[in-house]
Amino acid sequence: MTTMVSNLELIRRVPIFSMLTVSQAESVADTVVKRRFKRGEPIVEQGKKSNALSIILTGRARVITTDARGREVILATMHPGDYVGEMSLIDDEPHSASVCAEIQTDALILGRPEFARCLPENSSMAYAVLRGLVQRLRHADHKIESLALMDVYGRVARALLESASEDGEGNAVIRDKVSRQDMAKMVGASREMVSRVMKDLAERGFIETRDDGTLLVKERLHSLG
Repeated sequence: MTTMVSNLELIRRVPIFSMLTVSQAESVADTVVKRRFKRGEPIVEQGKKSNALSIILTGRARVITTDARGREVILATMHPGDYVGEMSLIDDEPHSASVCAEIQTDALILGRPEFARCLPENSSMAYAVLRGLVQRLRHADHKIESLALMDVYGRVARALLESASEDGEGNAVIRDKVSRQDMAKMVGASREMVSRVMKDLAERGFIETRDDGTLLVKERLHSLG
């Protein structure tokens, strides 16, 4: 009983489940499993099926795709409340990308039968899943546009803007250290080129590393991205 109450409290905090009725939420809580992923451990793997929806509770994960030559591209970063695996559950195809824990990450795992039962029974949840798919499609469109039309400066600028969040004082900041190698994988350029661009952006006052280690992203960076 304690486990169910715990799971029930957990799923109530997840936006995708917030519209479930009491009985539906209890049904999901009774079948969902909590799992901890170590840093670097895959939550889903490209080219494989997992038959489950994974909802991030704590931690952070990266969406990564790998080409035939083994080169990695970072497509997105996932945070608590985000979920992964729904596309494979809907079309029964293997995952198109891998999602790996960037730091220790806790997730709720919901199996295919329970996921399939939730959608027709609750139009609000179905709409939330649909809206999430549309957001991912828009993000993919932006990524394609960026790679096709922008130079490296523009791609780095857009990646920095997308990674930044409000700090409560009206500033856009990136709290986690920005790895040049990771940025290179995000924008499809070499690490050396990204390092030169980042150095130049700092010298020109577009970005600024603050004393607490956070990266301040200036408003005028929008002119590049």
